[in-house]
Amino acid sequence: MSEQRCVVAVDGPSGSGKSTVSRRLAVALDGRYLDTGAMYRAVTWAVLRDGIDPADAESVAKIADNVVLTVGTDPRDPHISVDDTPVDGPIRGPEVTAAVSPVAAVPAVRARLVAQQRQIIAAEPRIVVEGRDIGTVVAPDADLKVYLTASEAERGRRRSLENAADLAATVADLARRDKIDSTRAADPLRRADDAVVLDSTELGIDEVVARLKTLVDEATRR
Repeated sequence: MSEQRCVVAVDGPSGSGKSTVSRRLAVALDGRYLDTGAMYRAVTWAVLRDGIDPADAESVAKIADNVVLTVGTDPRDPHISVDDTPVDGPIRGPEVTAAVSPVAAVPAVRARLVAQQRQIIAAEPRIVVEGRDIGTVVAPDADLKVYLTASEAERGRRRSLENAADLAATVADLARRDKIDSTRAADPLRRADDAVVLDSTELGIDEVVARLKTLVDEATRR
């Protein structure tokens, strides 16, 4: 692998710590950062903005085809806009969270966003990309593929603390989203055959980032 080019794919279920870890790893690598989940959330926000039923695949696909997503890849200040409207806050709200899985399951939406994600990746020499289909679909030739996971209880605990939400309800919601995302017909959530599995249940963020940095260093020496 060239020192000048490095693509790291980080996949895994909700609450596994992908976003925080990926951002910090990108900073450590002096690279860029792409949160593909934010792109699906942004399309979902546009769907809800326009009063479209998230279950109406045809209408959802039209929204995805017409909106303009502007994605910032600075790991210290990532951002995303829909038709020049910043949506970083709104896409993390409960309405979008509840609707994002069915929107992300629409094949036309995935095709549209995967194409944009690949363009972003190709334009950056060093980038950490996180999501649910990065190592298997978006960047199958990534220099390092990681499947980051944690126990269901720990993932629920982290997400409930993050959102100041009820623990039982959060665990149930994570299970619902994981089931939808892992069983959808288009680009389901699954571990790439050549991905390194890292269980973060008993690890702190700094420990996870350090282990990933070591894996990247090893990959660059191959």
